[in-house]
Amino acid sequence: MAGGEMAGNGMAGGEETAQKEQFVYRVSTQKEWYELQRTGATLGGDIDRSTGCIHLSSLHQVKWVLGNFFHGRLDLFLLQVDASKIGEGLVYETVETKSFPHFYGPDHSFIPLSLDCVSKAEKLEVIDGEFTCSMLTGE
Repeated sequence: MAGGEMAGNGMAGGEETAQKEQFVYRVSTQKEWYELQRTGATLGGDIDRSTGCIHLSSLHQVKWVLGNFFHGRLDLFLLQVDASKIGEGLVYETVETKSFPHFYGPDHSFIPLSLDCVSKAEKLEVIDGEFTCSMLTGE
């Protein structure tokens, strides 16, 4: 699946608006990351466009997301997104018992994720069958 796509909607309807962390993370395909750099914004992949939000993760969720939705992909980047720059459009929603950050934009308007919200990006590598980069290892 491309650009943070998750199988099905799976949303249980729970919504939390409190901002929990300084950074949230986007698993991005190479195509999406290059588009973001070239145009300055992205609406994400097909699942993001169909659900009207950019799917994000907390740092501790990234490996789970990678293992469940991106197994075998070699064209991925991990983007660190400054939660304060995307503001109140960031909503935490319960998906299959886990609370995930989703970016809708103000009033659920589904605006693109802007490049100026991305504070860091790294190519994900696969070593011994596991995705890795310095953001995941703390180096």
